[in-house]
Amino acid sequence: MRRTWRWFGPKDRVSVEDMLQSGVEGVVSALHHLPPGQVWTAEEIALRQRQISHRADGSPSGIAWEVVESLPVSEAIKKQKGDWRAHLDAYRESLRNLAAAGIEVICYNFMPVLDWTRTDLAWRVGSGATCMRFDLADFAAFDIHILGRAGAAEDFPPAVVEEAARRFAAMNDDRKAELARNLVFGLPGAAETMTLDEVRRHLAEYDGLAPDRLRGHLIDFLSEVAPLAQELGLRLCCHPDDPPFPLLGLPRIMSTEADYARVLEAVDLPSNGVTLCSGSLGARADNDLPGMMRRLGDRVHFLHLRNVRREDVPGQLMTSFYEDEHLEGGTDMVALVAAALDEEARRRAAGRADASIPFRPDHGQDILDDHGRKAQPGYPLIGRMKGLAELRGIIAALEHAPLRG
Repeated sequence: MRRTWRWFGPKDRVSVEDMLQSGVEGVVSALHHLPPGQVWTAEEIALRQRQISHRADGSPSGIAWEVVESLPVSEAIKKQKGDWRAHLDAYRESLRNLAAAGIEVICYNFMPVLDWTRTDLAWRVGSGATCMRFDLADFAAFDIHILGRAGAAEDFPPAVVEEAARRFAAMNDDRKAELARNLVFGLPGAAETMTLDEVRRHLAEYDGLAPDRLRGHLIDFLSEVAPLAQELGLRLCCHPDDPPFPLLGLPRIMSTEADYARVLEAVDLPSNGVTLCSGSLGARADNDLPGMMRRLGDRVHFLHLRNVRREDVPGQLMTSFYEDEHLEGGTDMVALVAAALDEEARRRAAGRADASIPFRPDHGQDILDDHGRKAQPGYPLIGRMKGLAELRGIIAALEHAPLRG
């Protein structure tokens, strides 16, 4: 398993030197300053590669840009409206330019409007660490009382609707504004966030777009780009919905193993694959992460290893959760890593060039000096370094020859 690290570019509070000292082998990055639908030019790609391959003093870093996260799919493509065919052409051109630069793994998602959704970006746990949290009652308070979405109350259990009303009544203006900011934070790494009116406008664009239709649009998109990716030697991998259940009346189509199986079967090419995110998928109690790794492993091109602690309510799919330590929470991380190592062994035996699966320690709690560094929410230096160290320990133990017999 190849150790990678997400880096948001020169403005990231984590430096290239920090990544090196954390034990990173490769970098996950993207051209966040370019809007969806625009071509990633060879010049822009080369600039980001130079930024990663050199330290601040100009000397070689010894690490390279190995995984793209994300080459964004525009809202026009998701809805098949407006300039969506021109955006498809731009996406294909970007794939050609990335392949020419030697980058092979391309992560993307097909979530409408918002990328990930959290109510708190710095929620304090018992140790004093802070983390990201999704609180269902706070989210319902936002949806029903702040955003004012028509019919929102019908999407939540009655007990949650009642609690949301109590929460909203107790909120001061600062908390209301903070909650709104957190929930429309936008894409990770983006410089801007959406206003409430912009969110309402985007939501209106999806009125009447059922999950099966959105899934059809994803399959159409993959039918256009996956054959080219196959020809270029690229591996596309779709990130799951985060969280993996419906929000804001929007369709969710990549939340379960069955969702992935349908899309992989519909576009049955090795280039069409999976970003297995244990945190996103782990926010649903019915997702078996080690089992998914075993059953979908042939098409898993990228791993996000993180853990969440759910606050499940019997009979209820939607739940509150927070970002736990990497070896805590609801996912058996040792079993998941063991399944990934078994998949790598199968690939090596088959002579596959992609036998080593890139993974990154996804998210992390802000601990120690992270509190003063103020990095991208969910992406602290020390919290992720701690998670990476723990994951490296699991891998080292499971790969230890005497233990494996």
